[in-house]
Amino acid sequence: MHNKILTTFVLLTGMLMMSNTVIAEPLTVKGDDDIESILKAHNGKRVTVKLNSGDELTGTAGVVNNDLVHLRELSGKEFFDAVVDTDEVSAVIIRTKE
Repeated sequence: MHNKILTTFVLLTGMLMMSNTVIAEPLTVKGDDDIESILKAHNGKRVTVKLNSGDELTGTAGVVNNDLVHLRELSGKEFFDAVVDTDEVSAVIIRTKE
């Protein structure tokens, strides 16, 4: 009985420690930043882009160039990616707190 309690405690402690490894970072904007530079700075991280149409897409930021951003693993459409014209992005929404 004692071993089961100890094993459960160790497993729960390990799970809690692993859950804290993903810590949201504060958003910083420099004077020369634009939509593209913000998206590039968050490459590989979850972002939401608000489009000029009012639609929002949430995914993992991928390759960003002067005209396009690749969003992978779209939220609600996990089997789909999107390529968005950066001129159509009116805002980038980034989670900064857990």
